[in-house]
Amino acid sequence: MKQAIVNAIIHTGDEIIDNGVIIIENGAILSVQNEIPNDIKTIDLQGKHIGAGFIDIQINGGEKHYFSQTPNEETIQDIYDSSLKYGTTHVLPCLISSSKETILQGIEATRNYIKKHNNGVIGMHLEGPFLNPLKRGAHSIDQVRKPTNAELEEIIKHGKDVIKVITIAPECFTDEQLNMLLESGITISAGHSTMGYKEAQHYFSKGINLVTHLFNAMTQFGHREPGLVGAVFENEKVYAPIILDGAHCDYAAAKVAYKLKQEKFFLISDATFLGRKVENFKWDNFDAHLENGFYRNEDGNLAGATISMLEAVQNAYNHLNVSADEALKMATSRVAAAIGLENKIGKIKTGFPASFVKFNDNLSEIETLNFPAV
Repeated sequence: MKQAIVNAIIHTGDEIIDNGVIIIENGAILSVQNEIPNDIKTIDLQGKHIGAGFIDIQINGGEKHYFSQTPNEETIQDIYDSSLKYGTTHVLPCLISSSKETILQGIEATRNYIKKHNNGVIGMHLEGPFLNPLKRGAHSIDQVRKPTNAELEEIIKHGKDVIKVITIAPECFTDEQLNMLLESGITISAGHSTMGYKEAQHYFSKGINLVTHLFNAMTQFGHREPGLVGAVFENEKVYAPIILDGAHCDYAAAKVAYKLKQEKFFLISDATFLGRKVENFKWDNFDAHLENGFYRNEDGNLAGATISMLEAVQNAYNHLNVSADEALKMATSRVAAAIGLENKIGKIKTGFPASFVKFNDNLSEIETLNFPAV
């Protein structure tokens, strides 16, 4: 059944349309226009703003389950359902450094889930296990390892249609292994790495155009060695996602990064769990407990984030001195472009999903409006 969303300020991702109309049917946008058709059910937004639903390409758990601990369809459903509560309509459940068997289990669970559900689960993010142990962060030292050709080939064979993003430390790869990944079509993100400026630029020149959580688990900017952070700042092709919670990245540093990266700057949650309902968690050598609103491990280090994409967008608006439209792009169109899905999700455009957020002028009130296909 066709429906018309009316009396709305529409943030399409390309422009802002005052008092616009969005025609939707069976989970998709049919058109964006100015006139209200006759004899059609209307949804009156009463002058509120509407934008595309948020996209989170790095989320580890929902309100109950943690994907790396239980990489099954129940956990994926928890992540998706929980995300919808916070304006996020498209997700990549993230599996951190694990055994090969667990990785393959996560791939298969994601594939089976997507086959059964036509919703916003668009694949999986594999963060590790091929990371630099010196920058492993909260990843278990028992699971972080160098790739072998055989393991890499098996992961690519089973996961190239499911894994949308893989985080690696490129310096731990041979040229042959890196080419295997580049040719697979999986988006490579450089992170948990000790690369300096020159080494990073070398790998960027090979086709890596994304990093994992800028500033965290990478070499920092210095005046004699600009580090991986400096390479990201200098290279116009590289996308820079940030965990904007004030702890993983100070708001002042994020403001500098935004000024330098602009269209390549976007938001991720990296949430260990959403909603701050899980107060203590332990799995293998990974542990996290809530402390003053943040997840930390027993050593006092950050162990994933607690924010949702909704909070990240609000933080961008409140701390980076950007417009609501700009904050919205950091969680929608720019995220889609970073993973090569700019022609499928992240905007209000004909043929795109009928998945939206409704919000007020200052983003203090945000509500998910999701119209899945029947």
